[in-house]
Amino acid sequence: MLEGLFKGGNDGMVNKSVTKTKVLVGSTNEFPDRLGKTVCIGDKEIAVFKLSSGSIRAVENRCPHKGGVLTEGVVSGEFVFCPMHDWKICLDDGKVQEPDTGCVKTYKTSIEGDEVYLLIEG
Repeated sequence: MLEGLFKGGNDGMVNKSVTKTKVLVGSTNEFPDRLGKTVCIGDKEIAVFKLSSGSIRAVENRCPHKGGVLTEGVVSGEFVFCPMHDWKICLDDGKVQEPDTGCVKTYKTSIEGDEVYLLIEG
């Protein structure tokens, strides 16, 4: 477990302690370029993508519009397109692109050697 200390936020608290866990989700060769892979950690279903640049991004695996499974979407650059209604979602910050609105939760990723990790709060 990793302990993180965060400052600020909209809840009025100055300091907030959050427990984070680093979870191994596979090796880099298990993630095909520009395709999604579903990873389940506890009750979380997470979409993990390997971009054409080789970097790894992770977001919750449901579109905020109608719940489309994002791992079934098309990846282009830093974005995934929901397979149900083609909503464009940024894999860096989770924001749905205009003219649509919404957001999905993002997860921090790291690559150590050839192992891919997610940092999960909770």
